[in-house]
Amino acid sequence: MLFIIISLSILSLLLASPISGSSQSGSINVWPMPRNFSWPEPQANPLSPNFNIISPDHRYLSSAAKRYLHLILSEHHRPLVNPSSSVRINTSAPPLLTLAITVADLTAPLHHGVDESYTLTIPTAGGTAHLTAQTAWGAMRGLETLSQLVWGNPSLVAVGVYVWDSPLFGHRGLMLDTSRNYYGVEDLLRTIETMSANKLNVFHWHITDSHSFPLLVPSEPELASKGSYGSSMQYSPADVTKIVEFGLEHGVRVLPEIDSPGHTGSWAAAYPDIVSCANMFWWPAGVDWGDRLASEPGTGHLNPLNPKTYQVLKNVIHDVATLFPEPFYHGGADEIVPGCWKADPTIQSFLSKGGTLSQLLELFVNSTFPYIVSHNKTVVYWEDVLLDDNIKVQSAALPRENTILQTWNNGHNNTKRIVSSGYRTIVSSSEFYYLDCGHGDFLGNDSEYDQQTGGEVALWSEQADPTVLDARIWPRTSAMAESLWSGNRDDKGMKRFAEATDRLNEWRSRIVARGVRAEPIQPLWCVKNPGMCNTVNSFGS
Repeated sequence: MLFIIISLSILSLLLASPISGSSQSGSINVWPMPRNFSWPEPQANPLSPNFNIISPDHRYLSSAAKRYLHLILSEHHRPLVNPSSSVRINTSAPPLLTLAITVADLTAPLHHGVDESYTLTIPTAGGTAHLTAQTAWGAMRGLETLSQLVWGNPSLVAVGVYVWDSPLFGHRGLMLDTSRNYYGVEDLLRTIETMSANKLNVFHWHITDSHSFPLLVPSEPELASKGSYGSSMQYSPADVTKIVEFGLEHGVRVLPEIDSPGHTGSWAAAYPDIVSCANMFWWPAGVDWGDRLASEPGTGHLNPLNPKTYQVLKNVIHDVATLFPEPFYHGGADEIVPGCWKADPTIQSFLSKGGTLSQLLELFVNSTFPYIVSHNKTVVYWEDVLLDDNIKVQSAALPRENTILQTWNNGHNNTKRIVSSGYRTIVSSSEFYYLDCGHGDFLGNDSEYDQQTGGEVALWSEQADPTVLDARIWPRTSAMAESLWSGNRDDKGMKRFAEATDRLNEWRSRIVARGVRAEPIQPLWCVKNPGMCNTVNSFGS
């Protein structure tokens, strides 16, 4: 992607939907904030050391219940601000003994649009708390909420609590690029686990690009053996299965992206004859930007005129569709650079006979889109395929019932263009949702942007690798997670930037204790002195 370097405020909580019920009290908080959280008389009772979770028999929910039981009994979270001043601690009250989970539909798969709602009731009198959900995936969200209502050593639990919760948007994602720099399997698992804690539900895995091809595709093994950074920097089919299963255990879909026809220079190591302008300097000296070969170092586009292109690509599509049960398949189709295709002799001949580059792209889409759909997949493309100024297809080539377009350019405008054309959209605007852009400041109630649709944050890896992964993603992605789950307004319709900062500091502290190296958003002094790091004035232009 070509990057727009701008400041992204940590607390650009981007939606505008009010939260019902009373505010969370003290420093015992749930992130993301539930849609309806009622705790009219804040009180905490002991959690029984023999606390137990009774769960229906479900392959993934059962394992989640065991995992959360261990977390709840062992975490002993210590809030940054002692809640005793705002929460009545009743250590002599009957302890909470059990959580009983009830699920209406245990067969619902983890697909887009699945019901993730839940209701959690924790009685003041101790005994049994009740978690009810329509699906296992909603029950997982409720388990995370309960875990955040337990703290201290010995453990205390918030009681007299009623929560009704459901996400505003069904697609709440994080995209990670593993081509420019490689991330180990454990890095991906830790990221997915933290996504689940933040109630995100889609891990968009941008696996391949011009820089490397790290995925070992069974029918095309040379793509990885020759196109990866080395044998230790590849993802085997067993790795993929482990990651996909881990995602299901945490309520996170794993959406693969095999970008094409652009961003495919790494394919040339195995198949040089199907890749145009591979291994050429990206922007030759004396050449205008419009005649560059790529938008950043790393050249190469698949050649749509070569029949072998489709033999190789269809093998890749088939294997990826088999490895990933997710019903969405991301085909990329972004940043087709005219200069790259024009550098290819066969394409030069095609153009000399009156052909156009848009016709080339349409030929490519018409040759691959139906094949992807034949694997029972909905095809996701970046917006460029329809909106690029120079090379794009006609909308007739992209049936709306099988197509989702992901925005990244031109702020709100491209999103509006796509929606007005009748397409579903995933929003990843580089002005709001690119994690490799600026980090913002630490003023607690200063919000720079407002966004009114769901989507994904994206971490491109030109300047990221495992050493900075956690800090680049968290806790900024937590801010997006709350905006897509429950919005950014309180029950009075007021934006809650400063209040969210206090809660996000606490949440960041908690996930750090869980093993995530999330970066700080403020000095600890700000946490200890609530409100003192806010601003009450507007900055000059």
